[in-house]
Amino acid sequence: MSISDKLSPVAVNFTLKDHTYNVLRKAILEMNIYHPDTDLRLDERTLAENLAISRTPIREALARLAQDGLVEIIPRKGVFVHRKSRDEILEMVVVWAALESMAARLATENASDDDLRALRKFAMKNSMNAMSAEIEEYSDANIKFHQNILALSGCKALGKMAEGLFAHMYAVRRRAMGEGDRVTKSVADHMEIIDALEARDADLSAMRVREHTMRLHDHIRKTWTRLENLSSAKTETI
Repeated sequence: MSISDKLSPVAVNFTLKDHTYNVLRKAILEMNIYHPDTDLRLDERTLAENLAISRTPIREALARLAQDGLVEIIPRKGVFVHRKSRDEILEMVVVWAALESMAARLATENASDDDLRALRKFAMKNSMNAMSAEIEEYSDANIKFHQNILALSGCKALGKMAEGLFAHMYAVRRRAMGEGDRVTKSVADHMEIIDALEARDADLSAMRVREHTMRLHDHIRKTWTRLENLSSAKTETI
């Protein structure tokens, strides 16, 4: 499993530099970054061959992705998709919980009844399919649910701050969703969050969103014990 599996040649009618960046970013977001078997190394030559372009726009795109915090460029070692340590992930989840709980509070004031009905319809559709859907499919719907709450807050600054965490939160939730009975718990939590939003109860909405995200935090703290070893081994064995 590697990024190469996600790539196809770049069409010539795009602005090459920006399009290469967007293609690589999308491919990284679709990777299961925190799965132990995922190949995190990005080889310029292989990427160029897969996209049927020269290595110059690849280098430029990788430099931008490094600025975004999505890849690491390690001298004499290579380029790798950035996998955060467990401690970094735990801190990131706490920040996300703070941002989204405030978004939920604001949504009780700013979201229309139609907005909340649409959120419930979206959650119901995906909850009915959750047990039979592929984990990756439900994970996509799960993160969209949380993005919707941020959008319903009406506060663009909250959305921008959360966007900086999005790539890694997406990957973290994708891995965690396949562990234990987290899909079942996620569905139940989402419906309780919507109940609180529809009741226009700011305190309860904020609490349910915060507790939902902090359950992810506790799950990672208790079960993701191999992460640091995998991260450190990356630079030692190549």
